[in-house]
Amino acid sequence: MRPDDALPAWADYAILPLLNLAAAMALSSVVILAVGESPLAALRIMLTGAFGSGEAIGYTLYYATTFVFTGLAVAIPFHASLFNIGGEGQGMMAGIGVTFVCLGMGAAPVWLVLPAAILAALAFGAGWALIPAWLQARRGSHIVITTIMFNFIAATLLNWLLVAWLVAPGQSSPESSGFPPGTWMPTLAALAAPFGIAMAATPLNLAFVIALLASAVTWVFLFHTPWGYEIRVLGFSEGAARYGGVDVGATIVLALCLGGACAGLAAVNDVMGAQHRLVLNFTNGSGFIGIAVALMGRNHPLGIGLAALLFGALTEGGTELAFDMPALQHELIVVIEGLVILFCGALEHLFRPRLAALLAGAR
Repeated sequence: MRPDDALPAWADYAILPLLNLAAAMALSSVVILAVGESPLAALRIMLTGAFGSGEAIGYTLYYATTFVFTGLAVAIPFHASLFNIGGEGQGMMAGIGVTFVCLGMGAAPVWLVLPAAILAALAFGAGWALIPAWLQARRGSHIVITTIMFNFIAATLLNWLLVAWLVAPGQSSPESSGFPPGTWMPTLAALAAPFGIAMAATPLNLAFVIALLASAVTWVFLFHTPWGYEIRVLGFSEGAARYGGVDVGATIVLALCLGGACAGLAAVNDVMGAQHRLVLNFTNGSGFIGIAVALMGRNHPLGIGLAALLFGALTEGGTELAFDMPALQHELIVVIEGLVILFCGALEHLFRPRLAALLAGAR
């Protein structure tokens, strides 16, 4: 980025992402027109499907919860100039850890199972990020390559465990036995009922509150602790970090393991809160969507929350769109998400020079 392209914070964090999103939606409209449907009608259906009822909002927030976790998994290492693309594998391994806890502690009360499952998700997610982190810190292995490869290793390991060890007796499909109901993550509807608050029955569960807490803790950690400061200094300049006495290797490991731990929390939402069993491909690409969420949210917890809400709405609204407009299949939502990723990622600075010139002229 050239010095002349610098933007004030409010434009960099709000106006520029909105311009990128508008460009992605404009190009998506062209695709919808090419299929022979009305972009405005499609947009209305998607908005209604994502926010038109209590049930729709519940599902949108459920998906957004997962995307908050995977967005944080990318954002924390990114502040240290590390690109964690291993959220998929880290989430899969965390799902295995959550399953071990829920099946092994089936007779225990939920207040005992819940913290154990959360700790298992954090440990398995961080542990799966530890090896790529160590390879980056001590051997100079490229973190993008190692985290991608560990996604494939995790998927293979998950497949093997489900087929050989965890599959329910007499069952042909590769999935574990169902968790005892006492180990299920409490839904927000169930938690609100004793207070006389009626909520639609959806998978939205206590993990939503955990996601909000994780975002707040991440903000405090990154911007108000010495460890977060060291991560951000490393991201600005490794030479400056070494000169200032930062242990670069330890900081790399810390940043990536924290990212893996956040990705692991997504398994609590999906496996313990919705599926209530371990199934193949339960992550369903959420680790990769987290990359777009982090980029669009400028790697800030608040921005990540807003971007996660957008992608949650695309996911839930896209399901409704496929029902009401059969010509627009689910693959179109993948195209729209891809265009958002394109404009908010690879073409992130496309409108920056013109926006900077416009603001400079206004001043």
